[in-house]
Amino acid sequence: MSSAPSSDIFDYIIVGGGTAGCVLANRLSADPKVRVLLLEAGGKDDYIWVRIPVGYLYCMGNPRTDWCFRTEGQKGLGGKALNYPRGRVLGGCSSINGMIYVRGQRRDYDRWRQLGNAGWGADDVVSHFHKLEDFAAGDLGIHGAGGEVRIEKQRLHWPLLDAIADAAAALGIPKRGSITASDDDGVGYFSVTQRRGWRWSAATAFLKPALTRSNLAVATKAFAQRIVFEGRRAAGVEYLQDGALKAARANASVILAAGAIGSPHLLEVSGVGDANRLKALHIPVVYHAPGVGENLQDHLQLRCIYKVTGAATLNERVRTLFGKALIGAEYALFRTGPMSMAPSQLGLFARSDSSVETPDVQFHIQPLSLDRFGEPLHSFPAFTIAPCNLRPHSRGSVHLTSPDVARAPKIDPNYLSDPYDRLVAARALRLTRRIVAQEPLRRYAPVEYVPGPHFETDEDLARAAGQVGSTIFHPVGTARMGQDAGAVVDERLRVRGLEGLRVIDASVMPTITSGNTNAPVMVIAHKGAAMALEDAQFKV
Repeated sequence: MSSAPSSDIFDYIIVGGGTAGCVLANRLSADPKVRVLLLEAGGKDDYIWVRIPVGYLYCMGNPRTDWCFRTEGQKGLGGKALNYPRGRVLGGCSSINGMIYVRGQRRDYDRWRQLGNAGWGADDVVSHFHKLEDFAAGDLGIHGAGGEVRIEKQRLHWPLLDAIADAAAALGIPKRGSITASDDDGVGYFSVTQRRGWRWSAATAFLKPALTRSNLAVATKAFAQRIVFEGRRAAGVEYLQDGALKAARANASVILAAGAIGSPHLLEVSGVGDANRLKALHIPVVYHAPGVGENLQDHLQLRCIYKVTGAATLNERVRTLFGKALIGAEYALFRTGPMSMAPSQLGLFARSDSSVETPDVQFHIQPLSLDRFGEPLHSFPAFTIAPCNLRPHSRGSVHLTSPDVARAPKIDPNYLSDPYDRLVAARALRLTRRIVAQEPLRRYAPVEYVPGPHFETDEDLARAAGQVGSTIFHPVGTARMGQDAGAVVDERLRVRGLEGLRVIDASVMPTITSGNTNAPVMVIAHKGAAMALEDAQFKV
């Protein structure tokens, strides 16, 4: 891996070495005639906690691997500001995330197509999922086998989680062996991007196999400062590395893959965004694009906690040095147990109301509890069951606060600002109570600890949602694709009104997918790379 490219002229410059950037680097450099530069502001992914699944606890909030962003205070959450982790390391968020693999629903992609984005319907993207996947159980017709993305069942078992699955089944939510799609109601253990108990990031899957290619240069700790324009054509990128300002030129295209926060921020700093906003900060306007930074969507999880009796939970296992030693020994010997755990183990998709066409609520369920992420587990046995609205109506924004790209942007997800989202939150909390009340869980005598049984009316429950709500780290949509004046990119992910510039990452989603977003981002990058090569008249 090079830290300083030997040339400053390339066909493609990719800004961002995260999930999308790693896929793009692999696919674009597959043709030896195509010269590719990948710029990553963070460092290499050689930190041990990147590889160990439970290491997300030590990577989020750590400036070595995380941008350590923070939201504005959220009115819908009682004024709370939230930590907003985004990967700053090779592999990006795939190096620090929860490893949960969910495709979303067919209706998500068909909706994209219906919004004017030809080629993005469910039938268009399914082949890309198949090409990328290496499902441990083999090709079952639904999943792919032999691709770069290793997907395995979790290497753990918790009787309490089994009882929760039984409770959901008693309510009519069927058990499923695979919970990698959310088209139908179902409950089961999440599949994860792991191989034999190790995290399998996009850097591991896509970038490392391509590093032997002489036509691919990877520059780490290379912080993009601005896109260089010649008229309305993106000609290259200036970046800061080792205290020196450097520049690289792109003959075919500059591709932004810095994510739903980084990509719109770099566009604005470079003069692409709402003209009035840019002028107010004395940034020369290259192109008036009012949609840049708008349309921010995210999944808000409502962390409900239930105390239990007579159930083994992680809360007790970590309370003693002996318990922690056993956990470490189990992972060292077998790559199993709590250190191999994704943050959420049991998944559940359901409808918040009988009038809803497809599941609109996803539950992340864990045999543990804590007041907030990063704090110690509770001293009492408990589990967390956290529903989230899969298709929120609320829209937020991310915008620059200074011409200095090193200054963090203003991130305002605007959670629960739409009345429908508050209604869905109330319904989701009622559904949570119905699941927990079923007979299979009664032997554990669950007692609602958070938010508390005193919240009863829809208004009460919407207020409770604001108290217990937190991000599940799925920001998308801030450079959405479409044909209208507010769209930032077209259906081929080219920035509208400009030449030689693409955005290929989560920010191009017009609407958020119904589940965890890492798998859809890989598909966006895979399809986007093919379109970039086609448009440049290179062979795919």
